[in-house]
Amino acid sequence: MKNSFLFSLVMFAFTFGVKAQQGVDEISFGKGLLNYTASDQSFSVKFAPRFQLRQYASWDANDSGYDDAQYGFLVRRARLKFDGYAYSPKLRYKIELGLSNNDLSGVNAFTKNAPNQILDAVIMWSFAENWEFWAGQTKLPGNVERVVSSANLQLIDRSLLNSRFNIDRDLGIQLRHTSKWTDKFVTREKFALSQGEGRNVTVGNQGGLQYTARFEVLPFGTFEKKGDYSNADLVREATPKVMLSYTYNLNNDAVKTRSGMGSYMVLDNGLLYQTDIATTFVDLMFKYNGISSMIEYAKRASDQAVAVNPDGSESGDIVLDGTAFNAQIGYLFKNNVELVGRYTNVDYAAITKQEDLKQYTLGISKYILGHKLKVQADVVKTLVGGTTDNVQFRSGLELHF
Repeated sequence: MKNSFLFSLVMFAFTFGVKAQQGVDEISFGKGLLNYTASDQSFSVKFAPRFQLRQYASWDANDSGYDDAQYGFLVRRARLKFDGYAYSPKLRYKIELGLSNNDLSGVNAFTKNAPNQILDAVIMWSFAENWEFWAGQTKLPGNVERVVSSANLQLIDRSLLNSRFNIDRDLGIQLRHTSKWTDKFVTREKFALSQGEGRNVTVGNQGGLQYTARFEVLPFGTFEKKGDYSNADLVREATPKVMLSYTYNLNNDAVKTRSGMGSYMVLDNGLLYQTDIATTFVDLMFKYNGISSMIEYAKRASDQAVAVNPDGSESGDIVLDGTAFNAQIGYLFKNNVELVGRYTNVDYAAITKQEDLKQYTLGISKYILGHKLKVQADVVKTLVGGTTDNVQFRSGLELHF
């Protein structure tokens, strides 16, 4: 049923575009497979599938050197994205579906053991000048690296800071505002109230609600082509552009080990352990004349990190409190080849009994048509507890209609 539905959906998009040529906007590669606006301007739809292919070779360290290499190939991401407006350009929408195994993983009893297919299903209403109201499932206004689309990364994948500390997607509402203080000085304020347990949860709310606030300062004006939420300076900013941001997230009575992420903390009596978890992010995005830099700091702290059963014994679940730092810098040459270096450090709180992590990444990208068509490769060295644990070589291809 699921495969038949997706096939029908794709075929409808193709047929719709063919039969309604009078409303089709100018289309070229990278601007969507279908880009349709109704003749009466009452709605629009853009359909843009994308996928990422990846190859990797991995060497685990041992006392005398490294084990034999482990090789792999995978479809890292495969997604269908629909967006546009309905009734009025002030009422926009976005639907994004994931098809790869990575996108569909994470099912449990709280998602009715169904494929974790829906990434985004959100309505965005511009109800007044510089104000927007969002409702549905989408990314929370968290750390900048997470909000940057996986299609717009300058390395093969995001950092350890993001994988261990990000607050990801959730179901709820958001209020967003932009303040223009001068011709250039801009601030943005983003607030979210959400369920607190991540995407596609159907059995809830198990804990309390989740509250997120993000404040962004752009002292030198906005970035060209939304470059503050895209890695690499593909437009070569003519003047320096900076976005400095602070995010605070409070998950009240959280029931997962990583706030809205991680595993559920189930006690011996079948109930869920609950504790307040606060996550803080400070990040910086900078771009100028082909140079790009992204710096992030993250901190997670809980009221009671160790889950305790009703009889006072420890259940074995522990909230992964700690801090992380990530910094990466890249330079785009005039032939659209970019070199990137990244350093990431994760320090867990002692109570978690997790060893600290360090990771060094050196990457190269060739942008054939910006982020829409690119090939990438990088080398990653990971240290666990200060000792080399793994070295990995990765390469990948992004194709985004």
